[in-house]
Amino acid sequence: MASNKPILHLTEDQLSRLEITTHEIIEQIETLISCVENKSAWSAPKAVILPEDGRYMMAALAAADNPPLLAVKTVVLNPDNPNRGLPQINGLVTMLDSSNGLPVAILDGNWITAVRTANLSATAAKHMARKDSSVAAFIGCGVQAKSHLQAFADLFPLKEVRLFGRGQPNIDSLCKEATNRQLSTVVCSSGKEAIRDADLIVSTITYSANLIPFLDANWLKPGSFSAITDLATPWNKESFSALDQITIDDLEQEATLPNKLLPSEFVTGDLSGLVLKKFSGRNKDSDRNAFIFRGHAMGDLALSVLAYQKMSCTNL
Repeated sequence: MASNKPILHLTEDQLSRLEITTHEIIEQIETLISCVENKSAWSAPKAVILPEDGRYMMAALAAADNPPLLAVKTVVLNPDNPNRGLPQINGLVTMLDSSNGLPVAILDGNWITAVRTANLSATAAKHMARKDSSVAAFIGCGVQAKSHLQAFADLFPLKEVRLFGRGQPNIDSLCKEATNRQLSTVVCSSGKEAIRDADLIVSTITYSANLIPFLDANWLKPGSFSAITDLATPWNKESFSALDQITIDDLEQEATLPNKLLPSEFVTGDLSGLVLKKFSGRNKDSDRNAFIFRGHAMGDLALSVLAYQKMSCTNL
């Protein structure tokens, strides 16, 4: 395959050193959503394979004409990976020129997944959360919790972080991240204790087909916003009727998938409708709102585009 340009290979370390900001990512996500509306960007519902051994395999595709780039992210989650000394989730993003199809870059999928997920949450929170939110609760204290802490600390006047998770090393690491930001930390003994007084709730429990729900939306305080990134598996889904408004990432994608995130009657709309102001993200200060999502391919494309452009400029 002939091409005059070398194919960039961006590692996790290289990507993290680009210092792409939360505000840059949100702006790029919202720009691409507007491009979808104008039919100059597109995404396809994710494809998922669920083998009986508990693995989760996924592929997501999005493309744009300006810039002319296409991103395909492939991910495998294997619960046995920690026994092999590996992260549970590993993946890769492949980028092509969306006009001529030539490959332009390969990016570390783990970094893209962590950062884009947090910034999809942040995009929703920008429209749905109270601007004075100061207490954040994290259910799950791993990689996603860290990336969400960074994004939410950039958007809100955080003062306190509440934590509930498995594994003392992850808890200690997230506490250190919070302390480095001059935030107080409270390690909680239950999910209820963590979320009941929080303004912002981030649920990032790693997927498991055998997980028993242990969170209830009735515990959430008035005015709270929840970012639920884990297919809502830790939550009693019937309790979502207690929420005033729920946004998901993509109505079209959700319609194609057999295992629904939650009952459709609870859903107000999706991220595109929220960004394009087809409905209000918050109607009253006392509303309890949530963003419940699987992951939007536009988030992968937005972050991949920013990384590719910044690295290309660096290499000039």
